[in-house]
Amino acid sequence: MQEQLNEKTMSLTSIAGKLFLPRQKDLERYATEAVKMQQKVLKRLIEHGRHTEYGRKFGMQSCRYEDFAQGIPVVSYEELKGDIDRMRHGEANVLWPGRVKWYAKSSGTTNDKSKFIPVSKDGLNHIHYAGGVDVVALYLSNNPQSRLFDGRSLILGGSHSPNYNVANSLVGDLSAILIENINPLANLVRVPKKSTALLSDFELKRDLIARECLHKNVTNISGVPSWMLSVLVRVMELSGKEHLEEVWPNLEVFFHGGIAFTPYRPQYEMLITSPKMHYMETYNASEGFFGIQSDFQDKSLLLMTDYDVFYEFIPMDEFGTDNPTIVPLEGVQTGINYAMVITTSCGLWRYVIGDTVSFTSTNPYKFVITGRTKYFINAFGEELIMDNAEKGLAYACAQTGAEISEYTAAPVFMDSKAKCRHQWLIEFAKAPDSLERFATLLDKKLQEINSDYEAKRFHDITLQPLEVVLARPGQFNDWLKAKGKLGGQHKIPRLSNSRKVIEEVMNISPSPSLGEERLSN
Repeated sequence: MQEQLNEKTMSLTSIAGKLFLPRQKDLERYATEAVKMQQKVLKRLIEHGRHTEYGRKFGMQSCRYEDFAQGIPVVSYEELKGDIDRMRHGEANVLWPGRVKWYAKSSGTTNDKSKFIPVSKDGLNHIHYAGGVDVVALYLSNNPQSRLFDGRSLILGGSHSPNYNVANSLVGDLSAILIENINPLANLVRVPKKSTALLSDFELKRDLIARECLHKNVTNISGVPSWMLSVLVRVMELSGKEHLEEVWPNLEVFFHGGIAFTPYRPQYEMLITSPKMHYMETYNASEGFFGIQSDFQDKSLLLMTDYDVFYEFIPMDEFGTDNPTIVPLEGVQTGINYAMVITTSCGLWRYVIGDTVSFTSTNPYKFVITGRTKYFINAFGEELIMDNAEKGLAYACAQTGAEISEYTAAPVFMDSKAKCRHQWLIEFAKAPDSLERFATLLDKKLQEINSDYEAKRFHDITLQPLEVVLARPGQFNDWLKAKGKLGGQHKIPRLSNSRKVIEEVMNISPSPSLGEERLSN
């Protein structure tokens, strides 16, 4: 029988919500004390780091930022990999005091190699779980009428496997690590059950989650938009209903992250027509919890400045140069595309996370995720980033009535006649009224929002009109499945300077009935 809220009883949310009042007051200080908070974070991290092998190697003693920046190198994962491998084999005090048991396995979307990000107890409590608390605190601030705690939370998780155990360490998706270590009391309000949430077979897990949640009173859902949508579609199939609020009448919010929500919003809004439904973005990566949408009307994310994360930023027009400018939080400016560098209590010291951001405000510090340092197309000097792609696709969809399930794009390099172009492989949930018009609109919007792309497209001299290749339904999922990456936190690389991903997906069993359709504008 469907669980229901009893309107005559006192809302549990009104009681539980009082526990968040102190933190809500603390978050108000972000507008005026963010830099001071960051200075305290750096001091705290250095006081721990000086007792590690890494800290002694680089003379980590002074808590002054200038000394920290001069003494500690900026690094990539490859440069920390040797130390992380030693930690996984049981060595203590390498990058962070003590032994680190858990490691978040990166999806490795551009190749078959995996990254193993340390997740210390300090990182769990003072970064990841702190972020979870603040998501609720900010949501309740924005929605005082919420009945969030009067029902269940549907939380999608990944998995962890003993096959990846090394010595006494355990490896899994970040979401699985969070579920495994969370306070047992949280399991009283979340669905599905823990054993289902941690299954590695996503197709089986999808069906079991839908069946376990079908008759629960789900008030909120959390997860990656693409995978959550797949679960919700299965819920609708089992229920036979037309809209999700017919199954879960008290559903009020989707906490989403991991990938851009823009391509999926139309599908969610068709599935959930309730006017009380809210969507709230979070920026929670394997490396840390960095941002939360603090205002339903503002798509920018609030930078979380008092966790165990110290931030630095490199302007993208200097990224990859020998001596780039690197600034702490107080040095950022709005409207500039930055590569983000983090230092955390998981033992990541001045680590280039690979994401790019642009600040929309410095009072408080709010930002948008613009893409990846590696996920962009700059084969011909066009500097196309994910933010451009998302805006261009959103515009083309709005103008043609299309809805996108998945996509990836890559350059087609110059042929014998010096002709080159961008190629987009797109799987539509709803096809546009005209694919040719869709390609034209996308191309024109990209020129409008990216002057470098516009310059390269001028008179078709450098770049020819972009090409759209129509993917069959399920083609991207089949590619993920073939690579053993279906479900969890695994994502499709959206933009790449290499043709490796797009050609792999295009070569996954094309549908003989649909064939392959290519359209240029």
